[in-house]
Amino acid sequence: MAADPRTGPGPAADPGAAALPLAGITVVALEQAVAAPFATRQLADLGARVIKVERPGEGDFARSYDGVVHGLSSHFVWLNRGKESIALDLKQDADRAVLDALLARADVFVQNLAPGAAERLGLGAEELTAAHPRLIVCGISGYGTTGPYRDKKAYDLLVQCEAGLPSITGGPDEPAKTGIAVADIASGMYAFTGVLTALYERAHTGRGGRFDVSMLEALGEWMGFPLYWTEYGGVPPVRSGARHATIAPYGPFPADDGQVFLAVQNQREWGALCRDVLGRPDLEHDPRFAANPDRLAHRDALDAEIADAFRGLSAERVLARLDAAGIANARLRDMAGFADHPQLAARDRWRTVDSPAGPLRALLPPVTVPGREAAMGAIPAVDQHGAAIRRELGLA
Repeated sequence: MAADPRTGPGPAADPGAAALPLAGITVVALEQAVAAPFATRQLADLGARVIKVERPGEGDFARSYDGVVHGLSSHFVWLNRGKESIALDLKQDADRAVLDALLARADVFVQNLAPGAAERLGLGAEELTAAHPRLIVCGISGYGTTGPYRDKKAYDLLVQCEAGLPSITGGPDEPAKTGIAVADIASGMYAFTGVLTALYERAHTGRGGRFDVSMLEALGEWMGFPLYWTEYGGVPPVRSGARHATIAPYGPFPADDGQVFLAVQNQREWGALCRDVLGRPDLEHDPRFAANPDRLAHRDALDAEIADAFRGLSAERVLARLDAAGIANARLRDMAGFADHPQLAARDRWRTVDSPAGPLRALLPPVTVPGREAAMGAIPAVDQHGAAIRRELGLA
């Protein structure tokens, strides 16, 4: 049976995805590493059929980043559930014919190849949208398709550096990158929202379109506060470790058996902290601490006063006082602590997904819609669906 070119070459991979908002949408992804796979995984969770095109043999190179998840890569497990995998050598005519047949039936094409690679393969956005007027084409690059950096290779840490993120992260003596691939994640999320916007627009116009997302510009959007602080304040935010650069008190403080984190956001909370938590109402109107700029200017003295008030108290007791006073607080958990977080367990946020290594635990996506649950399909092996897709296209 011929496939409807508006809905793709077949039904969604997950039978339970029929009720999801992107059921019937087919995404072809020529993707690797983090940024594009992060975007397309969100689409798969919403019910889209995502066909991941990989290199024959090794597949997406993120598969070999590590082997800690029962032999699978932690990055790949995180980013690729719910997708179908087909291995294609796009320099071979027969394999290129498979990709062309998929694109003729697809709704969305996403790629994050090296600069210029898509164009060299005849997969440039302008060329594809001319050939397939209903197709939505998304390209993710490091620095954009124009400008002096257009051909520059880009990886997450390097883009963080170009965006200035390490210059404001870390302690006073040394900058630091973030512990997660924040430039990749930012660009992946903007690609995801870009696809949703384009699908909405196509529903009204009947036409597809093309757009690109730059990792530098995506992360730059997230750098708005330090950018404005520096542009109009004349100096960059001070690197302050785990403490907030521009609000005090906001950060870690010692109790007798560990650290607690607290955050004071306004004058009302400052007064409550002094009276009800520290037992020091005199500090509320101390000229050194009267307003946030004063507290920042005398932060070392303020930290010493808070540490003195917490001396002899357990972390649990300090947190109880903060809760009673309506002061935001947290305890510092490691990854094992997060995995066992009582809030996630109470809200039933964990599910099991299948994989080549067997069942694995996975968190539900953070958008919760009553009566609906994300597809969260299996993690594919390289070319696991290649033969079936070829048969479906009549190209076995």
